[in-house]
Amino acid sequence: MAVPKRKMSRSNTRHRRAQWKTSAPTLVTCVNPTCREKHLPHTACPACGQYGPRAARRQVLES
Repeated sequence: MAVPKRKMSRSNTRHRRAQWKTSAPTLVTCVNPTCREKHLPHTACPACGQYGPRAARRQVLES
């Protein structure tokens, strides 16, 4: 494990930490016309459970 030889000054520490920014997650609108809630892209909608625009047209496998 790397061990620093010298103490890093407050100025350098704060200058380095200034780059650690958080960003708001990108949200998309649910394609279900009755739901229209915001959710993360490439995930199922937590409100209605729909994933993508073609979910209503998928066929259920019958055995």
